[in-house]
Amino acid sequence: MSLTENLTKAPETASAAIDKRARKYNVGGVLLDRPFKARRLGHFGFNCYHFDEALVFYRDFLGYRVTDNLDFAKVIPKPGLFDGIQSVGTFMTHGTDHHSFVLFPRAATDRIGGSAGGHEPNDQVTTNQITWQVGSLDEVVNGIDWFSKVGVDPGRVGRDVPGSNWHSYPSDLEGHTNEIYYGIEQIGWNLRSKPPAVIVRGFHEKPDLPQMCEYQELELFRADGVDLNGGHEHVEKGPFEYEVGGVLLARPFKVIKVGPVRLFIKDMEQAVDFYTKVLGLRITEEVTYNGHRCVFLRCNTEHHSLGLYPTALRDELGLSAHSTCFSFGNQVGSYTQLRNAVTYLESKGVKIKKLPPELFPGIDYSAFAVDPDGHLIQLYYYMEQVGWNGAVRSTTDRRRVDNDDWPEVVSAMEDSYDGETLLGPLG
Repeated sequence: MSLTENLTKAPETASAAIDKRARKYNVGGVLLDRPFKARRLGHFGFNCYHFDEALVFYRDFLGYRVTDNLDFAKVIPKPGLFDGIQSVGTFMTHGTDHHSFVLFPRAATDRIGGSAGGHEPNDQVTTNQITWQVGSLDEVVNGIDWFSKVGVDPGRVGRDVPGSNWHSYPSDLEGHTNEIYYGIEQIGWNLRSKPPAVIVRGFHEKPDLPQMCEYQELELFRADGVDLNGGHEHVEKGPFEYEVGGVLLARPFKVIKVGPVRLFIKDMEQAVDFYTKVLGLRITEEVTYNGHRCVFLRCNTEHHSLGLYPTALRDELGLSAHSTCFSFGNQVGSYTQLRNAVTYLESKGVKIKKLPPELFPGIDYSAFAVDPDGHLIQLYYYMEQVGWNGAVRSTTDRRRVDNDDWPEVVSAMEDSYDGETLLGPLG
C-alpha cells in the first residue's frame, strides 16, 4: 500500500511506516533522517488558462526573462492530441538558474496528465510544480529509492531538458507535484540557454552513478560540431528608464528570489505529515487566524518557504476558488522597490490586494498582484531569518504593519537584507 493510500485511509499508519524505518543516512558526511536535504525552494510553475496574457504579466510586468520554450506537440507527437489549443509552454528566470518560473497552458497539460511529475492532480490544482534543490546527484538517486521504500510514488524520474536538472517528482496527497532536483543549468552573461542539440542527454529513468560532469558534456558536443551559442536568447525590450540601485532597468524593481509558496489544504494533518516526514521541511511557526490553523515550514534559514492554510479560509478571504494556490512569492531587492513595484503594476492595470499581515508571519510589508488567471503573486522585500537554534522572533518584537499607511522609509531589523542573495547583476 502506498503512502498516499495509507494517509487517505489511516494517517497514523503512514507515519508509522516512515517511523519504523527511522535510521540515519550519510548525506555528504552528515547523518540525516533521510538521504537528501532540501536546500532551497528552486522553481515553481502554473498551468494557466489565459496563457498569452499571463506571459505578458510575468515577462513584461514582473521582469522574468524567457530562457526556453517547450512544444508539447513535439515532445508527444500523437496525432490530434493538441489540435486547436496552445501547446507551447515557457521557461523563465529571475536570476541565473535556467528557470525559476514555468508557465504552461492548462489546456495542453490537461491532455497529458496535468502535472510536471506525471501525477493526476485535482481540478483545482493549478500549480505545475513546487521544487526543492538538494545538494548532489547522489541525493536525488538515493531519494528515489527512499521514496519507494517508505511507500511514496517518486513520480517521473530522470533528467529534464530544457534545464538539465536531475529529479524525482513525488506528489502530496492533494495533487500538488513536488520535485527534488540537482544540477539545474545556469544562464551566463550572454543570456543564452543550452542549444536544442544537447537534449540527447535527457533521461527518463533513474540514472546510473556516476554520471559525467557538465564540462565533459560540453566537450563532447563541441567535438561533434554543436554550436554552443545556438540556444534561446532573451531580448529585453525596454525602455531602460528606471534607476534601481544605480542601474537603469526596464521596471523600477527587480525580483531577487522566488517563494514562499502558499497552498490551501483540505487535510492539514496529512499535508504537514507529507511535507515534514517525507520532504523533511521543518515547522517554523503556527498561527491561528479566525479559528483556522495555518502552518509555516522552511527548508533553510528563511522563516518559511511554504505556507499551508485550510481551504475554508479561501472563501473567507474572498479569493478565487479555481486554485488551491493561495499565492506565489516574489521577493524584490528593497523596501523602496516594493513600493515602486506596487505603483508600477497598478499603472499597468494590474489589480493589487493587501491581506491581513497576521497571515504571513516573518514578512512585514507585502502586497499581492493578481495575475490574469486570478493567482495571487506576493510581493515583499523582507523575510525573517531563523538562527542556529531554530528560534523565531516573538510576535511582540515584530514590526506592526498598517496596510493603509506604508511609510516612505522603515527602520532596520536585525536581519534586514539577510538571507539568500541575488547572484550577478540586476539586469
